[in-house]
Amino acid sequence: MQDLAATPREEGFHFPAEWHPHRATWLSFPHTEASWSNERLPLMMPAYLEFIRTIAAGEKVCINAHNEVVKQQIQMRLLMAGIEMDQIELPLHPTNDSWCRDHGPAVLINPSKRQRMIVNWGYNAWGNKYPPYDRDDLIPTAIANYLKIPSVSPGIVMEGGSVEFNGRGTVLTSRACLLNKNRNPHLSQAQIERYLIDFYGVEQILWVEDGIVGDDTDGHIDDTVRFVNENTVVAVVEQNKADDNYPILQENLRQLRQMRLLDGQPLNIIELPMPTPLVSDGQRLPASYANFYIANAAVIVPTFRCAADQHALDILTTCFPDRKVVGIDSTEIVWGLGSFHCLSQQEPLV
Repeated sequence: MQDLAATPREEGFHFPAEWHPHRATWLSFPHTEASWSNERLPLMMPAYLEFIRTIAAGEKVCINAHNEVVKQQIQMRLLMAGIEMDQIELPLHPTNDSWCRDHGPAVLINPSKRQRMIVNWGYNAWGNKYPPYDRDDLIPTAIANYLKIPSVSPGIVMEGGSVEFNGRGTVLTSRACLLNKNRNPHLSQAQIERYLIDFYGVEQILWVEDGIVGDDTDGHIDDTVRFVNENTVVAVVEQNKADDNYPILQENLRQLRQMRLLDGQPLNIIELPMPTPLVSDGQRLPASYANFYIANAAVIVPTFRCAADQHALDILTTCFPDRKVVGIDSTEIVWGLGSFHCLSQQEPLV
């Protein structure tokens, strides 16, 4: 842990956009029934392994292994899937669950000094919904030690899926999540904005209202609005006016149209469809094409065995001319209430 005389922003650090080159992607390997039952875990594993394979084509994949037994299981699964093991790192980091976007490290960079640091935000499993989460809360510190880089702790709860960056001083987030009293009830919106500015190294916070139905994170932005370059976002929209998501996403769209970036220019907004609703045991699942992950070699997009899949892939292909857009079936993964972006956290190069 490092005690800073100044904030990361004052020291010249910032959180880069996801398309900034990565050294690695971090994952936390599923090993309990926390998100998938014993019956469901084998069903989601082929897509999870394909996710690893696609990332590994362009960068290291660092997988938090709960213990030595889990590490051996991971090695066996990867070898059987024919994944290149020289691209894999398997540090022994005990975990409770698999959603590394939210409990993983927020790695900041200082390009002028060629330095990196980790912001060790607090983690409480989306408002204490899924205890225990003590091991997940320790992951950023464990990774800082593994990478031998300093870390700093702001002392408040923050999740990686709740914030979206353009790498040029702007962060997008939602009121439903960051202002929820189950995270930081002692903080006002202005105080939370100060933490974002100081510890992510941004200058501007843009707020939408809410997230999609079925999202147990209280409105994470990575299911609704994503930057695809520094002035362009894709925003999911629901065409069916009878769908519960229709008014939520229309309100978000209205707010996005009113926003201005630091240079005074409006956002370039590209509408992205929602998939056909996925329901399991009477529960609406948070299926969204916005939960894609931008890796070095590809943009990995969740698909859901429905007619909108190809349309979403076509739209995102136009958004990322420098990367291959790859669809991977996430129907079994999203049963655990997240998808590829939720599972991963990038480690940027500097």
